[in-house]
Amino acid sequence: MYVVMLGGPGAGKGTQSAIVSQEMNLPHVASGDLFRQALEQQTELGLLAKSYMDKGELGPDEIVTKMILERIDSPDCASGCLFDGFPRTLVQAEALDGILAERGEAVDAAVYIKVSEAELVKRLSGRWICRQCQTPYHVATSPPAMVGKCDKCGGQLYQRSDDNEETVRKRLKVFFSQTVPILDYYRKQGKLLDVSGNLGIAEVSKEILCALRGREAQ
Repeated sequence: MYVVMLGGPGAGKGTQSAIVSQEMNLPHVASGDLFRQALEQQTELGLLAKSYMDKGELGPDEIVTKMILERIDSPDCASGCLFDGFPRTLVQAEALDGILAERGEAVDAAVYIKVSEAELVKRLSGRWICRQCQTPYHVATSPPAMVGKCDKCGGQLYQRSDDNEETVRKRLKVFFSQTVPILDYYRKQGKLLDVSGNLGIAEVSKEILCALRGREAQ
């Protein structure tokens, strides 16, 4: 089964993807993780991608698609996977369909986690992440016990360069202008599943899993 997770930056795609991936035994293919790994390894693709991420812009379709293609060629993705952060443009969605069609496969469902723009700005602007274990915190809703220090591992907390308010608003503008057309693309295919992201984490997971298992049983 191939599942696409969609939603604005801060909508909870990463959190929900991790839960759904485990519950449905689907490899979690996150474009953000692939970018960061490439950057840590100082690859050409990683450094090029960073220049776009720092400005709140999407990386060129060919860079993103190449990274994803390399990942889904791995043996663990032979029977499907869950895409988190990809596709982000209509060109990428069409490219993914082409790649899967060559394997005799297709995207089974696209889950859209709906959250208002105002709420996304609020969530992202207050987000801090542990540099060591990547645990996320929020200054308003889930602050650490000690300022600047991770509760789990004691690592230093930092704010991503693309999480300041100015860049956040630019990221959202990019999302709504370039990514939203994908919703119509999957809706026309009868594959779009809308889920409210304003619910609690457990409630959102329950809705997503229920919808996907119903689709899987068809």
